[in-house]
Amino acid sequence: MAKKIPPIVREIKQYKPQEVNYAYQKNISYSQYSMWKKCPKQWALQYRDGHKIYTPSIHTVFGKALHEAFQHYIKVMYETSAAAADREDILEILKDQLRFHYQEEYKKNNKQHFSNPGELSEFYQDGVEILNYLKKHRGKYFSKRGWHLVGIETPILMPPVKYNPNILFMGYLDIVMYNDRLEKFKIIDIKTSTNGWKLNYVKNDEDKQFQLILYKKFFAEQFGVDVKDIDIEFFITRRKVYEDGDYPQKRFQMYSPPSGKIKINRATKAIEEFMSECFVKNEYSTKEMLPNPSKWNCGFCPYKNDKKLCGLGEHF
Repeated sequence: MAKKIPPIVREIKQYKPQEVNYAYQKNISYSQYSMWKKCPKQWALQYRDGHKIYTPSIHTVFGKALHEAFQHYIKVMYETSAAAADREDILEILKDQLRFHYQEEYKKNNKQHFSNPGELSEFYQDGVEILNYLKKHRGKYFSKRGWHLVGIETPILMPPVKYNPNILFMGYLDIVMYNDRLEKFKIIDIKTSTNGWKLNYVKNDEDKQFQLILYKKFFAEQFGVDVKDIDIEFFITRRKVYEDGDYPQKRFQMYSPPSGKIKINRATKAIEEFMSECFVKNEYSTKEMLPNPSKWNCGFCPYKNDKKLCGLGEHF
């Protein structure tokens, strides 16, 4: 017998966001805020000044492919059954998506390869291990008792500040669940990593936590849900684990950052600061955005060697 879908879950499943009218509206994202916080000049070059430089990455390709295979399994598990999910060939989905996303990145990169068959095979095998681990331990991480799947890639589109309704915060929530016994939601963000997160560092990295805290805030506003009834969780997958010894590593880590009133207020102030510094009404601010050079910031910056645009990275 199929579980009865709670009205709030049905309502969110049917939600379709408004379309952004780029004639007078702009959208921002957590990624934009994060880049600005790290280095205002890099944000300005990429988003405001139109100097976007495309840098392909096998890690990006793998992340997209794993997300789709992982999410497909979860969707079938909750909307049909765990047995049906086990019958799905998610390894073939992973392979197809790796191929598709690699080809897309290859085209964007002027048809220049950025990986090789050996590396692609290694990433695929890592994905196989992750997905097999999910199937074997699904009950530990994704209980069906009282839980409903609300959505996969649930969109949120909300103005982050009331005084400027034409700048919209856009995000897609990897997995949203609802527990009809607790009457609570859970927003899950899947992260792919090589060896996992060093949680002691993450606990002190407030800006990283702000991603899910902002998702929680805007989800609550968009659907009229009390923030107290929403939990958040980073779900981290490891490509590489140490399986030898008495205490083998698990493939998954979970981290739920504190997201009460104080944290929500801090995240709100952070996004408001970004808005006030980078926008004037509906337009980008023309003020000078200064670089924030450091070994970490410049190491992965696409402008680090471009002396016309910045070039400060050559000093690190």
